[in-house]
Amino acid sequence: MSHPARRIATQGYHPVSKFQHWLMALIWIAAWIIGFVAVHFRDTLNAHHELTIVHKALASTVVFLTLLRIVWRWKHPAPPLPSSMSPGMRKAAHAAHIALYAFALVALPLSGWMWSSVADKPIMLLGLFKLPPLVAPAPEFYGLAKMVHQWLSWTIGLLVVGHVAAAVKHHLVDRDGVLQSMLPTRNAAD
Repeated sequence: MSHPARRIATQGYHPVSKFQHWLMALIWIAAWIIGFVAVHFRDTLNAHHELTIVHKALASTVVFLTLLRIVWRWKHPAPPLPSSMSPGMRKAAHAAHIALYAFALVALPLSGWMWSSVADKPIMLLGLFKLPPLVAPAPEFYGLAKMVHQWLSWTIGLLVVGHVAAAVKHHLVDRDGVLQSMLPTRNAAD
């Protein structure tokens, strides 16, 4: 009988799942950094809102890529977690992944879309076409929409850091193959 850590390391995710994960991770991180710079260095680096436009163009793709990713994941489930993980840790890992999908990939981009809608500012999806506003312009809700988006951004940023830390722990401490199963160089058994 094979060791569970070896089983998970050799099984891995489907190559399309890996591609989706790393593409969306790069887009999300780039959008987060650009958004941070656009807000906190507005006068010096974003005086004409060029960074804001790039931020929105990238971040808006996350909503649509997430829909594709959910459909793909439904048809191609994740490999099982190693049996060396306790049932409580497996539940925590599952809950953390649901939180990442719900908040980082859905709530955060939608809150930015809402903020732009309230402010009557366009969002150009990768510069190709304008997304429709989610609500009519409402200047009285601008401050609230901004606060929600920024608080979500910081909170989810910490969640993403926790996700990366957990992956590193799996690799360096647990040595259970979880990180390797998502690395682009691994072959899937699919």
